[in-house]
Amino acid sequence: MSSSCAPDRLHRVVVLARHGLLPIEVGIVHRLFGRARDAADRPLYEVLTCGLEPGEVRTDTDFTMNVAHGPEAIDGADTVIVPAAEEDYGQRPHDPLAPELAAVLARVRPTARLASICTGAFVLAAAGVLDGCRVTTHWMSAGPFRAMYPHIHLDPDVLYTDNGRVLTAAGVASGIDLSLHMIRTDHGAAVANEVARNTVVPPHRDGGQAQYIRHPVPEPERSATARARAWALDHLHLQPGLKEMAEQESMSVRTFTRRFREEVGQSPGKWITQQRLDLARQLLEESDLPVDRIAAQAGFGTAASLRQHMHVELGVSPSAYRRTFRGTVPAV
Repeated sequence: MSSSCAPDRLHRVVVLARHGLLPIEVGIVHRLFGRARDAADRPLYEVLTCGLEPGEVRTDTDFTMNVAHGPEAIDGADTVIVPAAEEDYGQRPHDPLAPELAAVLARVRPTARLASICTGAFVLAAAGVLDGCRVTTHWMSAGPFRAMYPHIHLDPDVLYTDNGRVLTAAGVASGIDLSLHMIRTDHGAAVANEVARNTVVPPHRDGGQAQYIRHPVPEPERSATARARAWALDHLHLQPGLKEMAEQESMSVRTFTRRFREEVGQSPGKWITQQRLDLARQLLEESDLPVDRIAAQAGFGTAASLRQHMHVELGVSPSAYRRTFRGTVPAV
């Protein structure tokens, strides 16, 4: 917790800037940690940016960043944050880790805190520091991450994870959530809440990354269950069951279930629930219908059932989801 006594040395946060970086992720760290103050309005952190070498660093925009510090800035770092960069999106990125990047990470003190934002998790994974940790990364990169690091426990549904010394954030804006979490851990809720208030962001966000994920199902060129799926999508409000779907393909329930799993990769029941949720999410985002009407149209029957399913799958209520994506909540 913060105190009225000035610390002998400010907690140093170093952001590692790589070519092709996302400037917003660097800005998030500087803005939030840089706004943290104690009761006497003294800064609580020193925030620096370093590159693999000092000088100009390319970004994913039409401007560059002039980074004054090289790897030596990491030597005294208490927290090192690795944001995303364009090189994280290639085929099997950082396999193996580039020698110059490995050399920079080797300078991190054993007691320093390490964090990644978005696909910066690929760098930490390649360096071996995520082994045994529960981690996250952007949901669109979850598949490649699992393929490269099947031994690492990836949770693509959450906004951030905290394993003590090692932390990860899901996407660009999740860097805000993670930074506030670290400030809260270091100095308490009052300091973190004041930083959030000054930056005009919520101290906590409801739910996790799951509420942003779309679940498209690829259509096979020759599908034995496509007709049943199309029929089910047209009749979600009637709460179609497994038997009715199998009848659309003139199959037994057992055969239909097996073929469905082969083609879609999940059970018919799980797929139906996901389609109902997707429809409910669409209606919450794009219509002013009350929640009970949305629940009926999406095949949940009652608003209570919809609330329960959204809480389990997305971690938010229908009204909270609507506020997130529309900013308003009509009367229900």
